[in-house]
Amino acid sequence: GDPEKGEMGLAAVPGRQDAFRRGLAAAVQYARAVGCPRIHLIAGRVPLGTDRAAVAGEMETTFIENLRYAADLLAQEEMIGLVEPINNRITDPRYFLNTPHQAAAILEKVGRPNLKLQLDLFHCQIMDGNLSRNLETYFPLIGHIQIAQVPGRHEPNSPGELNFPYLFELLESLGYTGYVGCEYAPKGDTLEGLGWLRSYWESRGLQHGRTSKAAE
Repeated sequence: GDPEKGEMGLAAVPGRQDAFRRGLAAAVQYARAVGCPRIHLIAGRVPLGTDRAAVAGEMETTFIENLRYAADLLAQEEMIGLVEPINNRITDPRYFLNTPHQAAAILEKVGRPNLKLQLDLFHCQIMDGNLSRNLETYFPLIGHIQIAQVPGRHEPNSPGELNFPYLFELLESLGYTGYVGCEYAPKGDTLEGLGWLRSYWESRGLQHGRTSKAAE
């Protein structure tokens, strides 16, 4: 979309279908070039000057139409499309897709197996909490996980509400084998900000991400 006009994604924005499809075609080219099998299909914001409730139906219809188009295109590339709920309490008050419940209902209506849920635990905690049950409930739909501590959106071991060692073990027990994206703002530099990961590996008997003899 056009950031100068306040747009962030177009998939659910009425009247912007052509621009969404052009953007998707470009994204597929980039993804193909770098070998990335997943593309986030960003829903977008409720248009300025409109009431969310008044346009919700039209935005959902647009979203479903665009998601079906995207799913069919991505299927030809053997790629996965992702939709991510973003909280509208702190991060983006006008963002259309806000909860995993809303995302799951839309994905069910779309009915395409190569569309999945991109679940950012930061947004999920702010909107609904109940992370253990939500992970268990929506696990079959999850195509990617992102993390950040709440409320500061910093490293997982920074002060906050979430117990990440517990959540990581829950994901393992559920059989999650995908990537976990670090969608946070480091308090210092990047390497310093990854110290939590080294500590977590060591607590699990791992070293530099590889299974140790003891752990085996």
